[in-house]
Amino acid sequence: MILRWLGRLPLAVRVSVLAAGLMVGLGIIASQQVLVSLTRSQESRLRELVRLHVDGLSIALGPAVLREDVWEVFDTLDRASRAGEGRRMVMTAVADSEGLILAATDPRNAPLGSPLSALAASARTLEDLEVHAGDERISVLAPLSYQGREVGKIVTVLDVSDLAAEQRRTQLWLLLGNVASTLLLALAGYVAMRRMLRPISTLAGHMSAGTGGLELIPEREIPRGDSEVGRLLRTYNSMARAVHEQAEAKRRLAERERFVSLGRLASSLAHEINNPLGGLLNAVDTIARFADRPEVVRKSADLLQRGLGHLRDVSRAALEQNRLDTSDMPLRAEDFEDLQLLMGPEIQRQQQELAWEVEAGPACLDGLPAAPVRQIALNLLLNASAAAARGGHVGMSVRRAGDALELVVEDDGPGLPPKALARLLSPEPTGPGPGMGLRVVRDLVAALGGRIEHRRENAVTVIAVRLPVPGRRDAA
Repeated sequence: MILRWLGRLPLAVRVSVLAAGLMVGLGIIASQQVLVSLTRSQESRLRELVRLHVDGLSIALGPAVLREDVWEVFDTLDRASRAGEGRRMVMTAVADSEGLILAATDPRNAPLGSPLSALAASARTLEDLEVHAGDERISVLAPLSYQGREVGKIVTVLDVSDLAAEQRRTQLWLLLGNVASTLLLALAGYVAMRRMLRPISTLAGHMSAGTGGLELIPEREIPRGDSEVGRLLRTYNSMARAVHEQAEAKRRLAERERFVSLGRLASSLAHEINNPLGGLLNAVDTIARFADRPEVVRKSADLLQRGLGHLRDVSRAALEQNRLDTSDMPLRAEDFEDLQLLMGPEIQRQQQELAWEVEAGPACLDGLPAAPVRQIALNLLLNASAAAARGGHVGMSVRRAGDALELVVEDDGPGLPPKALARLLSPEPTGPGPGMGLRVVRDLVAALGGRIEHRRENAVTVIAVRLPVPGRRDAA
């Protein structure tokens, strides 16, 4: 729980809290060492004081204790007590070799003749003398020696309340000092960490502030020198510049693609309008020349009606979608007859040979829209005628191939250049240039779910288009 809570804090706060925790731990250890040193110093001084007191009494009381002269012992203790007024010794009791009290500075607490063991039960020896923070008085038991032999015992009650108070004051000051230093160092650490992490905050702010991409960090906000943070910010600026350059390249590519799309549309409209116009004008000329022959006029009028309907579809598609409407009228054999008639003037002008073969029946043709298929065939025929040049050979065959309609156009020209072939077969964007009708063919075939094959056989270029009949495209 605490770790999750700390994980939500900012990095500068987390580091400061960690530093404060380490300072607290260090303060506790240092304080303990100070208290231990103070206690040892107090015990050493107290032990020395008790030893001097006992040694002095031993010299003064030795003969009297041997004679068991109670009054002399008491008189000596009384004089020592008055002379040591204000000292730590609260009470002193002297016992003989048998452990019976001979005299004491406080006879009420240590009656004459009573055993010293009752008073010495909680007493400590000089070697075991310790002062604890809760102690007010302590008893010390020491031997009474005279001329090298032990003639009795001395019990001294010491007032150590001032030493205990000194320990408590030391603990309090250490606690206050540790708290103050911890808070001060934590605040200083927080300020230092905020200053050290300011470049990281700047980096995060620039990464989230950019609406159109990554925002560059000004050079004045990058730390000087070759520090890790400086290298990080400079690397970020390099990445941001690369992103900006990539976005600019995409913008230029999109603009170029827009011009390419306009070129495709213009090429499509040119092929769909200018070329049929030649056949329509030919039909008008036929009507004018053979006005007295109703069957010729009727056939030419039908051609005019279909051609004008096609131009109407082209203009409507250009206005609505900038593309041909694939939901046009179904494909019929008459559409290929119109194409043959429309290609007639161009074939005659180039003095070319046109091989024409349409074997697909209504069951196959009705499943495909007329406008896009007709445009596919017309664009391929116009490109084949342009490639074959004067006196060349152009051919088209339409047949059913399984569950698809196969449309094959061939010519004996020099073959498609690489850029034109890329426009026909590759979906990658291409720049403006000749052969835009081939890109229109590729797009129309892709929209119908078909595929295009290109091959060069015996100096003849063959382009085969397979268009699956709706309802059976998987088989194609």
